[in-house]
Amino acid sequence: MTTYTVVDVGGTTLRVGRYDSATDRVDDVRRMPTEGMDRYPGEPVPVLQRRVVGQLVEVAGAALARHGTRHLGIAFAGPVDAAGRVPAAPTVWGRRGDPLPLRDLLRQRLGVPVTLVNDLTAAAWRYVEPGADQEAFCLITVSSGIGNKVFRSGEVLLHPDGHGGELGHWTCDPSPQAVPCDCGGRGHLGAIASGRGAVAAARRAAAADPSGFARSMLAGAELDAVALAAAARAGDPFATGVLRDGLRHLATALTAIFAAIGIRRYVIMGGFALAVGPRYVTLLTEALHRLGCFGLTPTEIDEMVALGEPDDDHGLIGAGRLLTAGESGDGDGGEGAACGF
Repeated sequence: MTTYTVVDVGGTTLRVGRYDSATDRVDDVRRMPTEGMDRYPGEPVPVLQRRVVGQLVEVAGAALARHGTRHLGIAFAGPVDAAGRVPAAPTVWGRRGDPLPLRDLLRQRLGVPVTLVNDLTAAAWRYVEPGADQEAFCLITVSSGIGNKVFRSGEVLLHPDGHGGELGHWTCDPSPQAVPCDCGGRGHLGAIASGRGAVAAARRAAAADPSGFARSMLAGAELDAVALAAAARAGDPFATGVLRDGLRHLATALTAIFAAIGIRRYVIMGGFALAVGPRYVTLLTEALHRLGCFGLTPTEIDEMVALGEPDDDHGLIGAGRLLTAGESGDGDGGEGAACGF
C-alpha cells in the first residue's frame, strides 16, 4: 500500500487529504479558504503569491507529518509549465504577475518530492479507465472560473509551456463594454459563465429588471452562488434565464471543440455546475441543440454531456492516481515532477 499527501488549490477553497493507492480513496480531507484574491481582494499579485506559498507550506507540511507520507502531489488552479512554474492564476491572484516557481519553492521548503500539475489535468486522471481503450473526452470545470482539459490517446493535450485547457479565457464577447475577467481581460467565457460570472450576471439582471427579480425566489436573500444554484435547480425562471445566457456561450465553445477535434464526450464538474446538478446538463444540452453539432443526430447530442462525480475530490483523487502511475512507471510522477502540466 502506498499513500500520498495531495492538495487541491482552487480559487476559493484549498483542500488537503491523504490518498491511498490500494483503495483509490482519499481520507483526512480538510478544507479552508485559499489565501488568494477571493479572501484578500485588491492586494498586489506578489503579496498574494507569498500568501498562497506560505499557506501551502504550512498546510502541506502539517499534513505530511500527520500522514507519515514522503511525496506531495498538488493540483493547482492555473497553467503549470514543464519546469513547475505557474505563469498565471487568474482565479487565485488575478492579473498575471511574474511566473511563480511553485514546485521548487515547495520542494526547498518542505524537503520532499513535489509533483505539481494543473487542477484539471489532475482531475482528468479521475476519469481515465486504467488499461482500457479510453474514449477521448473533455473535462470542464465550472466553479470560481472555467477551465478544461482534453484527454486523448493516454495523455492530456497541452503545450510544454502549459498552454491549453484555458477555455475560460476564450473571448466570447469582443465588445469594448464586455464584463471584466479576473485576469484583467474582458468578455472571457469564465467572466460570463462561471459561478462568479453567473452571480455577477444575476446582480446585473436584478438591477435591470427589478420587477422580474422581485418575483424570483432569490428576492430578499443574499444573491450568491449557493442561492443562485439552488434557484436554478428549482426551476426559478429568473435564475434559469441568467444561466441560459451564460450557457449559450459555453455551448458555443463545446461545438467549436467538437468541430475542431471531434470530441464527443464532455464531463462537467466544479462546485457551481455540480450544485445546479442535472438541470445544468439539461440547460447546456438544450443550448447545444439550438446551435447544432455538424454531423450529429439529436440523440447523439443528448449523449454528449454528463456530470462528474458529485463531490469536490476530483483534484485530490486525480493527483493521487497520477502519483501512483508515476511510481509504477506508467506516468511522469517522479521526484520534483511537473507532469501533465
